[in-house]
Amino acid sequence: MTLADAATKPHDRLREYLAEDMAAVNALIRTRMASDHAPRIPEVTQHLVEAGGKRIRPLMTLAAARLCGYDGTDHRKLAATVEFIHTATLLHDDVVDESEQRRGRPTANLLWDNKSSVLVGDYLFSRSFQLMVECGSLRVLDILANASATIAEGEVLQMTAAQNLSTGEDTYRLVVKGKTAALFEAATEVGGVVAGAPDSQVSALARYGDALGMSFQIVDDLLDFGGTSGALGKNIGDDFRERKLTLPMIKAIAKADAEERAFWQRTIEKGRQQEGDLDAALTLLRKHGALEETRVEALRYRDQAKAAIADLPPHPLRDMLADLADFVVERVS
Repeated sequence: MTLADAATKPHDRLREYLAEDMAAVNALIRTRMASDHAPRIPEVTQHLVEAGGKRIRPLMTLAAARLCGYDGTDHRKLAATVEFIHTATLLHDDVVDESEQRRGRPTANLLWDNKSSVLVGDYLFSRSFQLMVECGSLRVLDILANASATIAEGEVLQMTAAQNLSTGEDTYRLVVKGKTAALFEAATEVGGVVAGAPDSQVSALARYGDALGMSFQIVDDLLDFGGTSGALGKNIGDDFRERKLTLPMIKAIAKADAEERAFWQRTIEKGRQQEGDLDAALTLLRKHGALEETRVEALRYRDQAKAAIADLPPHPLRDMLADLADFVVERVS
């Protein structure tokens, strides 16, 4: 099961329920990604924005606000803000990772160049802050500014830890908190804040977003060793080829004998990979139960996400958000 499956999926039901809001968000994105003086900006941005992403993060913002009874329009600006931050990080990530495929299409840095990707990403970050300021809430600004800093911190941490075999699970979780969970958490939290929800509900939504983001990224890292390229929007084994230590590898390395450790040192630390190494890595992951242990961890975060919103007032959107948590891990269940 993949995030691209048919219209019975939770994110599709969310999109249908929030269709009017989402149409306004999409129009806002198109308007704000324009530039009167630098046509390269909309060219690069549109390539990624229109590439078929599911817009899960902005949907979470809209859902959180409506779930808390909001009937205004500022949540649309915040949803667009979240998507711009996400898109900016993708543009920067592909440069750092030297990636060639994103959402099943060539990356912007491959089609244009690294300079364009970095600068357009900077432009989108600036646009995101313009949008969030327009909502007039210092609390919202604080949440999203902190999330942006955490994202950058997570990326730097990943860059310094990715090829170090001493990297442990705690460091990995800090990376995931930065690169994925921080924006999921902010997306739901600001929805509650803009709705004027009680602090208990805002906190519940934030915990939901954090746990969902952790589960989402762990599942993606697991699928890199066993999914389909269509499901991932990237090539199978990219993390291994890019020498990016993820949870399955970290778990296997912790149990490695001397010969196995030498394999990981050659392929990850030194980058001397050869034909057959990906299959050898998969064999080691299975031998040490690393894939199954990683799957169990994704399920644990799924359970945390569902528990976080269980006590929110009954609402169709609450049920859809719970279903979304289930759906994220169904890809590896």
